[in-house]
Amino acid sequence: MTGQKRLFIKTYGCQMNVYDSERMAETLGAQGYVLTDKADDADMVLLNTCHIREKAAEKVYSDLGRLKPLKAANPDLKIGVAGCVAQAEGAEIQRRMPLVDLVVGPQAYHRLPEMLKRVDEGQKALDTDFPPEDKFDHLPKLRTRSAPSAFLTVQEGCDKFCAFCVVPYTRGAEVSRPVERLMSEARDLAARGVRDLTLLGQNVNAWHGDAKGRGLGWLVREMAGIEGIARIRYTTSHPNDMDDDLIAAHGDCPALMPYLHLPVQSGSDRILKAMNRKHTAEHYLRLIERIRAARPDIVLTSDFIVGFPGETDADFQATMDLVRAVGYGMAYSFKYSARPGTPAAEKTPVAPEIADDRLHRLQALLTEQQRACQQSMVGREVGVLYEKPGRLPGQMSGKSDHLHAVHVDDPDGKVGELVRVRITAAAPNSLAGVRIVA
Repeated sequence: MTGQKRLFIKTYGCQMNVYDSERMAETLGAQGYVLTDKADDADMVLLNTCHIREKAAEKVYSDLGRLKPLKAANPDLKIGVAGCVAQAEGAEIQRRMPLVDLVVGPQAYHRLPEMLKRVDEGQKALDTDFPPEDKFDHLPKLRTRSAPSAFLTVQEGCDKFCAFCVVPYTRGAEVSRPVERLMSEARDLAARGVRDLTLLGQNVNAWHGDAKGRGLGWLVREMAGIEGIARIRYTTSHPNDMDDDLIAAHGDCPALMPYLHLPVQSGSDRILKAMNRKHTAEHYLRLIERIRAARPDIVLTSDFIVGFPGETDADFQATMDLVRAVGYGMAYSFKYSARPGTPAAEKTPVAPEIADDRLHRLQALLTEQQRACQQSMVGREVGVLYEKPGRLPGQMSGKSDHLHAVHVDDPDGKVGELVRVRITAAAPNSLAGVRIVA
């Protein structure tokens, strides 16, 4: 089509960023851009960044450095940085990397069209404000969705201020999107073939976008009533916002899948207090008991930080004890790294060699639990939503109810089908199975 321009987006980090990249692609699509999977084929390169991990900003600067030859070869190439590193670094990005034409924070990307206009006029564009307007009111409807699974942001920002976390500073205060908009978007996604919906938020179970005060459990049940939506999940949650109704939904709403990511970070009450988590290990364990009582087959995942400033051998042992008590299907674990501007960054870290040893020991235990969980699926019947053809002839690949990757021998399978599968084998990171024909 005449007038089309090519857009390459590199997405770092969390599922929220994946969703944001889709929305930015839609916004720029209205300006004549179509997606390409090659940066050297693009008229615009957009890096949608994450600031959670260690040296996140330096990784972005390194990637920008690799774009210099493309800019030299094509001075008309537009280069933008979006997301949380953009929010945190702001004008410093353009000072260090003059090739960057625009910098936009995660709450302002609905303003991309007017920023591009300034760039076309030969100016640099920078917007890292927390604007008073709701960006979702200014974004176009998702038009290109065709996959059977989708993300839907229901909440943004966080008011928890964990001592290690930059999210309150880069994403801002907690904001819940209104239920009317969410239901409309969910219906639109269902009409476009989406069957599996993951509700997103930095603190998703704090959603309070209903005028009558009803929470995420109620929203899940409402979305489960939308024709075509067969599966619902939500991420990421905070233990303090797992209320009675949401726990009950895991037992009484069949569309809410038996999977929950519930970060705990540490098993030590002393470290949890230093992290400003506002819950104890005992509170977390009792919460797990209640969730499993509601949905016995649920697979639990979590996040852990080791080597947090002040962590002793006893504190680390408390984390290992909690992991053994819960039994996770999978978990993300990291060695503490300071985020500039956070309270914990001012404290003395644990010696690197000690933190490395603790991380190795924790990951060995988590890997053991993950493999046990995978192996426990062998012989069971599960639902699998086909997302794409498998690597082998006659094979389909998709996700199970428990979010395991499953490869199924099914020569007649089609993308978007939700089928029953008997699991026949478990590998470290996936399962294999055969379709059950009624």
